[in-house]
Amino acid sequence: MHFSNSSGRNPEAETGVLTRRGFFAGLGGALLLNGWKPVWAAKKQAESRHGSIRITDIEVHNITEEFVDWIAYELNHFYGPWKRTVYVVHTDAGLTGLGESGSLETEETIEKYIGTSPFDWVGDENSLGLGTAMYDLMGKAAGVPVYKLFGQRYRRWVPVASWTVSTHPKRMAQAVKRFSAMGYTWMKYHLSPFENVMDQMDAMQAVAPEGFRIHHDITMHGTNDHMFELVENISKYRIAGCFEDPLQERDIEGYAELRKRCRLPIIYHHTPLGATFEVLRRAADAYMLGHQRIGTARRRAGLFAAANIPFMLQNVGGNITRAMTTHMQSAFKTASFHFVNTSESKKSDVVKERLDPVNGFVKVPERPGLGVTLDREELERLEKLQLPEQPKWIIKTRFANGARMYNIHDPEQSLFMVRPDRWRLIPMSYDSPLTTEYWDDDGSEEYRKMFARIEKEGIVLINP
Repeated sequence: MHFSNSSGRNPEAETGVLTRRGFFAGLGGALLLNGWKPVWAAKKQAESRHGSIRITDIEVHNITEEFVDWIAYELNHFYGPWKRTVYVVHTDAGLTGLGESGSLETEETIEKYIGTSPFDWVGDENSLGLGTAMYDLMGKAAGVPVYKLFGQRYRRWVPVASWTVSTHPKRMAQAVKRFSAMGYTWMKYHLSPFENVMDQMDAMQAVAPEGFRIHHDITMHGTNDHMFELVENISKYRIAGCFEDPLQERDIEGYAELRKRCRLPIIYHHTPLGATFEVLRRAADAYMLGHQRIGTARRRAGLFAAANIPFMLQNVGGNITRAMTTHMQSAFKTASFHFVNTSESKKSDVVKERLDPVNGFVKVPERPGLGVTLDREELERLEKLQLPEQPKWIIKTRFANGARMYNIHDPEQSLFMVRPDRWRLIPMSYDSPLTTEYWDDDGSEEYRKMFARIEKEGIVLINP
């Protein structure tokens, strides 16, 4: 799919933003508040090298992502095959910018960029994926790495975490072994009441190297656990690292109290007031900005810096997104917490470079722009790739007393695995004495009857 300036119109000429006055009128507020000097210098450098730059064409590629073999079983059962949209943006100066997002932007959104200058999108609040491509273009045009468009660099190496889903203890242990061997020192996962968290911690701690830590995402607390007690018990493990969203998102006072009681960092992601009052209230030890557009992330970075509070970005994608996140966290003063990206779970990518960690850190690219190069052959292969969809399957759970529970999981409703309370079926706990199996359709009459019964009853619970 292509979007191009077929009309020959020049939106900048129509609006007058090409002039110095127009540039500051349109962007001045954002630039003055967020370090406009490096961007203005980069714009002048770009124009001295290439003249006035216009976006002429945007390629849109919808690709299918392949999981690496050892983790594909659990990821496919949670989500099925992942899709991603890759943007290849062309200019009249022959420059190409890369961006990506988890879903396709609307035609109206994409067309806003056609005929404009990349420098019109400083602090982009329109699209994270296309905004990434604009920064890639700005850096390439000026001959500087993207982080220099945000200001001075605060760190050459940026901390990064690996990521997986909650699954059987043995598979959790395998993830720790695999990711630590790849150079990660953190692993994030969402707790699920279909697995016992203490059994998982035992298995992971038995194989974790010294210094490896677990980032527990509690997904805003959907169980009947007493959270203060639960985090205290998990904190006893040497591999326990931090707790993300342990309480309901609106419970700001609860967060402030839990932070006082818990010796490990409390991470606030889904903040009800957009990480504003919560920061001033000192409700958490660190904050997570998830898929925030570039302009929003820059403003929040200023607030976190003023309050001297650590934060991280969570922007899921491939190595295009990983590169952009690394540049941003390099230049944001207190962005010192590990970011989450998930590119480590993919078998291949649309760029030639893989930003792999060394002892938990990714080195900031120093080449102009993002520092990654399009792999056109792989892009076309992944665009044509068709993987089988993961059908619904039965979650088969056995309690220590012999009772059995059966649920249906639909990968199109992946939240069910971590927040089954949203379906209003039965109260659950992260520390229940239970074990779970993934029961795929084996063609048996037993499976067919159980599936039909769950569909009718919502959940099946059977005494020993």
